[in-house]
Amino acid sequence: MNKEKIEMEFPIHSSPKILYNCLSTATGLQSWFADEVNEHDGFFEFRWGEEVMRAKPVHKRESKLMVFKWLNQPEDYTLEFEILTDELTNDVSLVVRDYCLIDDVEETKRLWDSQIHNLKHIIGS
Repeated sequence: MNKEKIEMEFPIHSSPKILYNCLSTATGLQSWFADEVNEHDGFFEFRWGEEVMRAKPVHKRESKLMVFKWLNQPEDYTLEFEILTDELTNDVSLVVRDYCLIDDVEETKRLWDSQIHNLKHIIGS
C-alpha cells in the first residue's frame, strides 16, 4: 500500500509563536486537529471517534517546524507542519506535508482545507 506525499500551503494571519503552540502541544492540537489529544512520555495520542493513532515528535524548531512520526506507519511517513514567514511582508503561511493513498489525494486535500479552516477559526485568523 504505497502512499504519496502531498504538500499544501495555507496563509495564516497569526504570529508564528501562537501558531506553533497550536501545532506542538496536546491542548493546541486538540483545539482543531483531533477530538482528543494526550501527551505522555514524549508521545502524542490522537483520537478521532473510535480511531486512535500514536505519534512521536521527531523534529521541532520553535515557531518554525513540528514533525510527527506515526508509530503504525513506515519510517518515512510523517506529518509535517512548517511555519514560513516572508522576510519582506512578515506574512505567515503554514505548510502541511502529509501522506495519503494515491486514490485519496483530493479527499485528503479537502480534509486539510477543513482542518485548517478550524485552526484559523480557533486563532482568529
